[in-house]
Amino acid sequence: MPEKFGIHEQAALFALMREDREVPNTELTKSGIKLSPAGRAKLNKAGLVHSNVETRPYVHRITDEGIRWCEGALAAVEPPSGTGPLVREMFAVLRSLVPLLHKQGIRLADILRPGVDLESAIRAAYLELSVKPQDWVRLAKLRPKLNGADRDQVDAVLVDMVKTGSVHLAPDSNRKVLTEADHAAAIRIAGEDNHLVAIEES
Repeated sequence: MPEKFGIHEQAALFALMREDREVPNTELTKSGIKLSPAGRAKLNKAGLVHSNVETRPYVHRITDEGIRWCEGALAAVEPPSGTGPLVREMFAVLRSLVPLLHKQGIRLADILRPGVDLESAIRAAYLELSVKPQDWVRLAKLRPKLNGADRDQVDAVLVDMVKTGSVHLAPDSNRKVLTEADHAAAIRIAGEDNHLVAIEES
């Protein structure tokens, strides 16, 4: 890999991939990971981690590129020198795991990602984005809040939610304001692209 990262920087990447959420710097420190300002800057510059330094404590979240780095690193990881046969064999199994998962179309991050009910995740993202009750929220803003959930699964859950009568989807009547992101995020129902979602209070 072109970029060389220190032990704590690599540990931070793996910890952030495992958590798949915004992780406070203090939480990394408690687990023994000391991410220095220089190390943080290096990971940010490489596009592997996004750090919010406007909060206290700082919070970090791994990017898709960071997840790809972790998968590549795991496929080539070697045990520390002087380790015994058990550790060497465990590392050998680890190295073979990622390629096997790729052959099955499975990403390691998807296995590690905490199981969250997708409908609950959609409702939580909507509440975060909405300004007032039953506010219209753009799907282009809601989808990125769902931690990389499969698009087809998100669409299926949205359709089921609409059937309850408390969730509504609608096109944006002002076509001039639609962006490429709006078009990409739209859900097509009955031949019509819907760009907005509103959820009634339960």
